[in-house]
Amino acid sequence: MPLGTLDRTPPPFFRQGASALSKLMFFSALALFLMVADTRFNVTGPIRVAVASVIYPLQWALLQPVQWSRIGYQNVQSLSSAREDAVLLREQLRLQAPRAHQYEQLALENDRLRELLELRPRLPTPTLAAQVLYDAADPYEHKVVIDKGLLHGISPGSPVVDASGVLGQVTQVYPSLAEVTLLIDAEQAIPVLNTRTGMRAVAFGEPGRHGGVLELRYIGANADVQPGDLLTTSGIDGVFPPGLPVARVDKVERRVESPFALIHCVPQARVDGATHVLVLPSMAGQLPDRPHARPEPPAAAANKGSKGATR
Repeated sequence: MPLGTLDRTPPPFFRQGASALSKLMFFSALALFLMVADTRFNVTGPIRVAVASVIYPLQWALLQPVQWSRIGYQNVQSLSSAREDAVLLREQLRLQAPRAHQYEQLALENDRLRELLELRPRLPTPTLAAQVLYDAADPYEHKVVIDKGLLHGISPGSPVVDASGVLGQVTQVYPSLAEVTLLIDAEQAIPVLNTRTGMRAVAFGEPGRHGGVLELRYIGANADVQPGDLLTTSGIDGVFPPGLPVARVDKVERRVESPFALIHCVPQARVDGATHVLVLPSMAGQLPDRPHARPEPPAAAANKGSKGATR
């Protein structure tokens, strides 16, 4: 047989290799083995460390253009924001300059009027700083837990404020912790004062509306309340000191079918993200006692008795 007629091609098995199903089963078993081995014995841990160490310079080099572009964008935004803030602050300074010049004179007149009318000076309110640890576990209540309690002098009913305004009130005290009920809780109510008109009202918590707001109830439909009005504590409840920012009127709805207006207010404090707060002592122990009814003189009582007997 001539050599040129021999078939020199490899057999079909060696030419085609393993089937696709065999490859799938092999690599699936290998992947499963590696996952189990890595979970149980941390086999690939050293390999990961070595690979990460090798490719870290490449990652760092690839991230530099992204970091530079991000820093440049932030610098441009910061410069633009700083210019806008500077213009706004200059305008505010121009508007506040006349008031600043009159402040000392008004303060002096206020002190003289208080002396003249023999009014009590504003009560001092020492504060205690605290940190919000976590939200209360009950999803139907709006409460937070702070890291101060009975051991630090906190008592139930103490007002709690943050940098922007009133946050809530201490409702439960433990030795080292305290539970604060937020203003937007459905069980909370706080007397407020409209700084524009001097009208007093009571703000109730409405947690289910627009992520948590306050509502002024039982306000007549013709009352002088406008969006943007600032509400502060009135101080008549004997708990909150007067003058603390509470909320700002957001929407006023006057309905024909109701004699009362529907007034929604946005809290000034960060009720959904406060981290550091101040706890104020309750004003109940600092206010003077309420006057009691004076007993009638014996002569007046005898006269009343004699008149009753004559009748």
